[in-house]
Amino acid sequence: MKNLTLRNITAAVNGRYIGSESLLDQEIQDITTDSRKAEKNFLFAAIRGERVDGHRFVPQVLAGGAAVLVEQEEAAGEGPAVLVESTLQALKDLAEFYLKQLNRPLVGIVGSVGKTSTKEMVAAVLSVKYRVLKTIGNFNNEIGVPLTAFRMREEDEIGVLEMGINHFGEMRRLAKVVCPDTVVMTNIGTAHMEFLQSRDGILQAKSEVFEYMGEDAHIVLNGDDDKLSLIEEKNGVIPVRFGIGENGFSHVNDIWADEIESKGLLGISCRIHMGDESFLVDIPAPGIHMVSNALAGAAVGRIYGLTAAEIKQGIENYEALPGRFHIIRSENLVLVDDCYNANPASMKASLAVLKESQGRKVAILGDMGELGEKENELHAEVGVYAAGLPIDALYAVGPMSAHMAEAARMYALSSGNEMAVRWFADREELTAAIPELIQAGDAVLIKASHYMQFEKIVQALQEYSV
Repeated sequence: MKNLTLRNITAAVNGRYIGSESLLDQEIQDITTDSRKAEKNFLFAAIRGERVDGHRFVPQVLAGGAAVLVEQEEAAGEGPAVLVESTLQALKDLAEFYLKQLNRPLVGIVGSVGKTSTKEMVAAVLSVKYRVLKTIGNFNNEIGVPLTAFRMREEDEIGVLEMGINHFGEMRRLAKVVCPDTVVMTNIGTAHMEFLQSRDGILQAKSEVFEYMGEDAHIVLNGDDDKLSLIEEKNGVIPVRFGIGENGFSHVNDIWADEIESKGLLGISCRIHMGDESFLVDIPAPGIHMVSNALAGAAVGRIYGLTAAEIKQGIENYEALPGRFHIIRSENLVLVDDCYNANPASMKASLAVLKESQGRKVAILGDMGELGEKENELHAEVGVYAAGLPIDALYAVGPMSAHMAEAARMYALSSGNEMAVRWFADREELTAAIPELIQAGDAVLIKASHYMQFEKIVQALQEYSV
């Protein structure tokens, strides 16, 4: 890892070195917070977690030949160790130092909904021309972003990093680590309302990213979002805006789409316009939101010098991740695995795609977390939305989703919609009822917040023989 000797690490984190001076100029090969992955010439950062204190594993890590980053001098033994006040802060300081050594362009993906699919689309586009390092899994917080940074190597030409928050100040700390050259902001929704109080609060919190933009930065905004339309410029940078057609705001989208045609769960096609150029493209994932993601990818591709043909190729190379609107086809069912996370906006977007599918349309929806005081109202809002669509069945799971089911049932009765609605107290109760709920030929959407562990429902449905 470039310039990551123990000497430089100690200076970068304002720490105190403990150990043999003969090891000071030894270059660290990798950095981890998982003691099981710490090998010879690695650096293990002992993080104090809610359940486990990493300092417990320091002796075995040192015995295996790794160096350690610690807060407790007694844990350091004879080293090699770097002693700091906070290993969490030191991890971020070290990631900031490392990224500056590499000096590669970095794209930060920010927003309430669709960060991961946008990140995957941007990475797919850039990968046509560059070697790209991207965030994997849910490594988008104050530990995940540094660990993603440490995965970057000199042969990587550009980084695409997802940045997620749920409190004020977090984005500022992440932005200081990344110092993004390009910021892509997808939208301002209602996720994390519990901590950020309102959409204006969410906009304020996410806008902290602009405080640490790199020189000659670029800003890419969803021009169809009412809150993002308020951003005229940041630090002298005029945003590039993307969107679908007319947005009703004062700004005209720089990169936009028309001729949009749904192909059901097979995907969606459109024509993308970039200045004087335009091209038809087949997006291999369903939903109108994927057009927005493709437009974001096109905007970033254009910034980094890709041709229209290269951008088209990258969009058509897009692959969904498991749990992120991943289509699973079996002999008798089509499953839409969208169970990684959920909030009201993403629930509605997924339901809007489900209605385009063939066969009987079934939504298995669960509780959404971190919605604050309006959580009951927001769950009910999703139920009403579902009952207004041509969906055959809604199966709601979890205590908060009782409000979703009741609102859907009442709206369906009042509107004459014959949608079947049932509520289940927990995931196990729903799973036990699968034989009476699911029929051959069904298209089934599975979606809830991550803590509901709906991936177990996906697995049960894959194992179920209709």
